[in-house]
Amino acid sequence: MGVFRARKTAGDFDAVALYHAMDARRTERGLSWRQVADEIWEQSADLNARRRDHPISPSTLTGIAKRRDCTCQHALFILRWLGATPESFIVGGGSGVPDAALPAAGPDRRPRWDLETLYAALDDQRRQQNLTWAELAQRIGCTTHQLTGIRTARFAIGMTLAMRIVRWLGRPAAAFIYPARW
Repeated sequence: MGVFRARKTAGDFDAVALYHAMDARRTERGLSWRQVADEIWEQSADLNARRRDHPISPSTLTGIAKRRDCTCQHALFILRWLGATPESFIVGGGSGVPDAALPAAGPDRRPRWDLETLYAALDDQRRQQNLTWAELAQRIGCTTHQLTGIRTARFAIGMTLAMRIVRWLGRPAAAFIYPARW
């Protein structure tokens, strides 16, 4: 799934603010973007070595301000590095849902969105409210395909969309995030 690029409104995740917080920390510590990317990646050093994953690139980080969004998984890398929650980057402050700390993840793990659980909660709540996918998409502010595609999403969805969904569910983002070992 691609990154959702709708206009930000009150209650939306503010990826540009996330970028600025990351840049402020980078500047304060005298780091290059390469060093930031390396530090973010090294938070899961043991897991990365075992999986031989491709590291996060500096351009992924610097491109957030231009794209005005990022994937939900990349946001977790950055939030972990900042020691912040997704709810702390909500436009207008406060998302209407409780703020909860991200699950702890040592060097052998990585915080990860559980898209299967997110989709199941979304579909369950949709059914309870007798909504079609199109009606739900209109309420959330996205396309029908963006919602139904979560069921088969392999890696990530846009962070703005993920946070719109958790806000609609009335649950903190942390309820759908776990420390992955793979």
